Amino acid sequence: MKQYQSTVSSKGQITLPADVRRRLGLSASDKVLIVLDDDGKVELQRPRFTLESIRESLPSLPNQSDDFEREIEEAMEERAAELVRRLREE
Repeated sequence: MKQYQSTVSSKGQITLPADVRRRLGLSASDKVLIVLDDDGKVELQRPRFTLESIRESLPSLPNQSDDFEREIEEAMEERAAELVRRLREE
């Protein structure tokens, strides 16, 4: 059994030692699952699923896009153009 010591920052953060990150297969911005049992034991795990991984594994519905931000921007541009046309007609 290996043991590592880490200091808790004023923001409640700790740095995971490189060996722990490698063992869990973690890299920057990855999520960590923290499991607490009734005896006070703490366990770190790599989550099996994230919302992003589930979303990316599902195909898009027919006639729907994955690029919602682009769709919103296009809809806003179309609406603005429509309002300008109406103002010019008045």
